[in-house]
Amino acid sequence: MNVYVCVKQVPDPNAPGKMDPATNRLVREGVELVMDPWDEYGVEAGLQLVEQHGGGVTVISMGPERAKEAMRKALAMGAERGVLVGDPALAGSDALATARALAEAIKRESPDIVI
Repeated sequence: MNVYVCVKQVPDPNAPGKMDPATNRLVREGVELVMDPWDEYGVEAGLQLVEQHGGGVTVISMGPERAKEAMRKALAMGAERGVLVGDPALAGSDALATARALAEAIKRESPDIVI
């Protein structure tokens, strides 16, 4: 079974965050980024499926080079492969553009399941 798991880097939810009062957005400068804790559950679910049915887990993310840090954690958990979709033209993409880019990259691999 070929399992793909989407992962994302997010600001550490356990760290205190600061909001910019002018924009009402999180100030990201100096904030530690980690793999989204919910994505860790997805990686674990994929690993359990592979344990039961055989195959491999690939994690995929879209973003800059630093997004590889989230993939390293997933690889340490047991995922076999990481794919980073990155292109300067995609910088600042909204959720829909990100979803479309990831979907196109995933389609090329024809996984059995995507988490």
